[in-house]
Amino acid sequence: MDYQALKNLVKRGEGSSLEFKLKTNHPEKIIRGIVAFANTNGGIMLIGVADDKTIRGLKYADEDEYLLVRAINKYCFPRISYTIDRVQLYDEREVLVIRVPPSPTRPHYIIPDPVNDPDNKKAYVRVADKSVQASREVREILKGQQAERSIRFTYGDKEHKLMQHLGEHSSITVDLFASIAGISRKIASRTLVLLVLAHVLEIHPSDVMDQYTTRAVS
Repeated sequence: MDYQALKNLVKRGEGSSLEFKLKTNHPEKIIRGIVAFANTNGGIMLIGVADDKTIRGLKYADEDEYLLVRAINKYCFPRISYTIDRVQLYDEREVLVIRVPPSPTRPHYIIPDPVNDPDNKKAYVRVADKSVQASREVREILKGQQAERSIRFTYGDKEHKLMQHLGEHSSITVDLFASIAGISRKIASRTLVLLVLAHVLEIHPSDVMDQYTTRAVS
């Protein structure tokens, strides 16, 4: 990528597949975005670009790249595939360009303390221009999507109540489904995950509460 291509990319602004970071002094925020890209549809992280689209670059790009590579390799599991390129600016500063493809081994997690607390892990997905922590349901859906097996489900009373609600309202949550169907949250969660994997429903991840809608017919 040359400087003109970088400027054209920055003009697009941040979105589901593009994020800007001015510095690397908070690498945990950068690897959160990288994990989100890998768990969703891939993306590009530009280091040395401000939120207002100002291309400022990094004065010590070697050090910044070393810190990022070390953080990605230390805290992200399973390992994430990515590439890092640099774009030279006119004042000898550089912008780091991290490209992350959608991963075939998702979900990926950040484990802050992999030695002493390996079970403390968080996954993230990309929603618009944000990296959102993935709920248990989102993680299960990511796992199921990689399994590539045919999904079967029985259309019973709880499914009938679910579709009746979605016929009258635009969306539903796990807790609301459990309430209107008179079932446990665990069963409601499992049912909704199954219906997403069966392409009956769509999930809309959120850092507040995931929403489920009927799948749009293309």
